Amino acid sequence: MALTDLEAKRIERTVAQFVERRRPPPHVRPQLDLGFRVSGQSVEIFEVRPRWDNPSEKMERPVAKATFVKSSGKWTVFWMRADLKWHRYPHVPQVRSLEHFLELVEEDAHSCFFG
Repeated sequence: MALTDLEAKRIERTVAQFVERRRPPPHVRPQLDLGFRVSGQSVEIFEVRPRWDNPSEKMERPVAKATFVKSSGKWTVFWMRADLKWHRYPHVPQVRSLEHFLELVEEDAHSCFFG
């Protein structure tokens, strides 16, 4: 079951505030920026950069992902490993709130999200 419109708007607003705080200064954004998307029951945060072999194209590098599991009322936290697949974040695999997920990403205690 997908998120309700109200839940999706609240999630978008909360993640947008987080991303806005983390974004680099405006003069750096053409070379490195931060974005997010909400799709289904998942939130994904990613970096946006010019492609190394074609700077006129932008590419995304995933940073972190959380998927809401309605049956448990928790968010499952993921990070992208070198194999380019999402894996559960081993240190805190689930959190009770989106805000807790964003705190984990901000803290990045194990350098799994931003390196």
